Amino acid sequence: MGEVRLLAIDGPSGAGKSTLATAVVSALGPSAELVSTDAFATWDDPVAWWPRLEHGVLTPLAHGRPGEYRRMDWTSGTPRPGELVRVAVPEVLVLEGVSSGRRAVRPMLSQLCWIEGGTETERLARAVARDGEAARAHLRRWQRFERGWFAVDGTRAAADLRLP
Repeated sequence: MGEVRLLAIDGPSGAGKSTLATAVVSALGPSAELVSTDAFATWDDPVAWWPRLEHGVLTPLAHGRPGEYRRMDWTSGTPRPGELVRVAVPEVLVLEGVSSGRRAVRPMLSQLCWIEGGTETERLARAVARDGEAARAHLRRWQRFERGWFAVDGTRAAADLRLP
């Protein structure tokens, strides 16, 4: 991806992707930027938003230019485009979240890290603790979706590094 190294941290919801990504970016310091798929995805649009990330962030960074995107705003309870987020050209871009290591981005990746994060029941409990009990039904539906997504996309098998 030009001069930018791209690390994708992927895996099912509640696996610990955000925690790992935050630690990686913190360890790398100002040479790294973090973009989360949570800033794009909604319950009704788990993965089709990809062109916004590709055209707004990945393509400009690949050409040595800053990128930008609109983060989803959930404050009203219904997702809508929110604040504009600018992404400086980093040495390392950490792309984190469900579908961040999708087949379409793999040719650009320096590394794909997969986090299993325990059983589906354990991951659901962590996600409900994070998002609140009101999100449980959405999270269960999301888990069904991601099971199918990952099976078709082959994300886990394509990973350079797999964490339990």
